[in-house]
Amino acid sequence: MNPYILTALLFGLGLGTTITFASSHWLLAWMGLEMNTLAIIPLMAQHHHPRAVEATTKYFLTQATAAAMLLFASATNAWLTGQWEIQQMTHPLPVTLITLALALKIGLAPVHSWLPEVLQGLDFTTGLILSTWQKLAPFALLLQIQPANSIILVALGLASTLIGGWGGLNQTQLRKVLAYSSIAHLGWMILVLQFSPSLTLLTLLTYFVMTLSAFLVFKLSKSTNLNMLATSWAKAPAITALTPLILLSLGGLPPLTGFMPKWLILQELTKQDLAPTATIAAMSALLSLFFYLRLSYAMTLTMSPNTLAGTAPWRLQPSQFVLPLAVGTTTTLLLLPLTPAAVALLVL
Repeated sequence: MNPYILTALLFGLGLGTTITFASSHWLLAWMGLEMNTLAIIPLMAQHHHPRAVEATTKYFLTQATAAAMLLFASATNAWLTGQWEIQQMTHPLPVTLITLALALKIGLAPVHSWLPEVLQGLDFTTGLILSTWQKLAPFALLLQIQPANSIILVALGLASTLIGGWGGLNQTQLRKVLAYSSIAHLGWMILVLQFSPSLTLLTLLTYFVMTLSAFLVFKLSKSTNLNMLATSWAKAPAITALTPLILLSLGGLPPLTGFMPKWLILQELTKQDLAPTATIAAMSALLSLFFYLRLSYAMTLTMSPNTLAGTAPWRLQPSQFVLPLAVGTTTTLLLLPLTPAAVALLVL
């Protein structure tokens, strides 16, 4: 892609999110979300592959549906209450509609079906933007409206953690596994959104760092499915040794960074007298952990039957800029001791 066009599209992505962040009026927030969608569509379709074009079309249709729902709900709110302010949402009908529209935008269960299919048709770089940056603007709106109807948020959160766990069990395509991992993590964030918004933000940030590491590792080893992971030890032995730790951190296993948000969320849910909800969420984390262990097993404990002829692949210079991967991996593995500092920040 032409670097000038790429710069303009990335600027559009940043501007759309910033407009949504800064807006207090529903029309301005909607405009920011639309700019976001329109800026990422050329990035998704840039390879002109039928799968990429299909994924782009699916993404466009779902985002357009969610944006139409959002606009309809905000207009309904203005009609019922005479308010266009984001933080002045008092009527339950538009609040519920907007919550569902934003759930569709970020891919929460039960309106998640588009996310694995879309992510499967993209390359790792665009998939990373879709899994991280594109979640920011809808989350900013969810944090602002603070839906009073807690049953909807708890139901969306539990459905997402369970479906994110179940859906990834029989997947062999890495991008689909990462999509179901995204759905499960979003479920954890939504569960605690109404009780501790700052904890939701902490979970979102740790999810971003862990997902960044996972995507960059798979991009470096050029692995797209489970079988290709078995040959990655020859391409980058050191990274292959660290990758299971990154995946287990995504699964929330102590003593890795991913354990911190899950631990704090379970603690918060228990404080709110939602022990059954916390138990179901913790059990659903075991489902996710199973498919991360499956990927780890395929990567480190199996040898590919085919021999790699020619020059040893690990002698070649990596074509990818590896500093973000180094920083992301270190953060993914070693931040758990900073939990007291994170808790102190949450209290502030």
